[in-house]
This record gives sequence, structure tokens and C-alpha cells, in this order.
Amino acid sequence: MPDTLTPQHETSRQADLSGLKRQLGEKLMTDRFARGRYATDASIYQMLPHGVVVPETLDDVRVALDYCREHKIAMLPRGGGTSQCGQTVNHALVIDNTKHLNRILSLDVAKMRCVVEPGIVLDDLNRQLKPHGLWFPVDVSTSSRATIGGMAGNNSCGGRSIRYGIMRDNVLSIDAMMSDGSDSHFGKLDEKSLTGLLAQNWP
Repeated sequence: MPDTLTPQHETSRQADLSGLKRQLGEKLMTDRFARGRYATDASIYQMLPHGVVVPETLDDVRVALDYCREHKIAMLPRGGGTSQCGQTVNHALVIDNTKHLNRILSLDVAKMRCVVEPGIVLDDLNRQLKPHGLWFPVDVSTSSRATIGGMAGNNSCGGRSIRYGIMRDNVLSIDAMMSDGSDSHFGKLDEKSLTGLLAQNWP
């Protein structure tokens, strides 16, 4: 494997994050040790990120997204780093949602559905669902580390996927921040919502 973690390689790739540091403070890590920890995942690839943001709120994510867009810096949302294909490493600003954005926001036991933040780990989710007789059936082998956000991004499956389906079969909708700063909702539209959407966008 080529040594991609040399200081020379680091200098040639490093983006200026000083302005973002003034906005986010300690939520942005740019020291070599922190960047080195996020330079690998479960794959063979190694690439030093420009820095790592550990957001406490969605507003922190938006601040980082706006900065990256303004300064033309790649941004990489990262879950548990369990990918074996290198999706979670890049010369980019890494966003790690696992520390703070990891909660169940709502739970409807009767309808067997919940709303979660992207950083929640699959095993943690299922531990909280178990007292209600529920579980999330996409059972990836890395369930103790894999996050729901990362699983959705990879369209993960698992050993029971033939019976229960993969992520796309078990996710009803996603609220997402787009690269241009806009908010989007992806999910099934009822007839009323679809009619309104067509009326807004029809030429």
C-alpha cells in the first residue's frame, strides 16, 4: 500500500479551514492525530481528510456545508467507518455524526416506525426498540458500529435480506441537506402533495 500519510502528501492536499475553525471552535479538529484516525475505514484505502467536524446540532452541519460550498472543498459524511470499499475516506472535510446526532427523535409503536438521526448505531437503535417488541431488520454484520445514516447511504443489506429486504425496503423517507444548502424530503407523496408539487414546478 502506498504511504498516503506522509507530511509532504498532507501539505499538498490540505485545505484552509481557518475560517471554519473560527465558527465551530473545538467541534472542528485539524490536528494530525485526529485526521489520521479518520484516514482509514475497514477497507485497504488510506487518505488524510482536511479536517473532521463533530457537529452538536444540524446548524453545525449547515455551517460546515456552507463553508465547503463557498471554498470548493469536498465534504464527506461518515458513519461508523465499517465500509470495506473506501466510501468513508477521502481528501475532504469529514462530518462525524456519531457522537451527538445519534438519537431516536420519535417512535410510533403501533405503526412500527421511528424517526432517527443519522449517527445512531444499529445495535443502539435495536436496544431501544426491544422493550417495545420491535427491531430494525437490516442486520449487517457490523451492527455494533454501523450507523443508520451510513447504512442508508450504502443501501445496506444483511443475512436476513431475502426475507426482510434491504435498506431501501425499510426506509420510508429521508430529510436531507443538499450540497447547495437547500433542504429536501425524499419519500412517498400522497395525491395532494404530488398535485401541489406539480403545480409549483410545471412550466
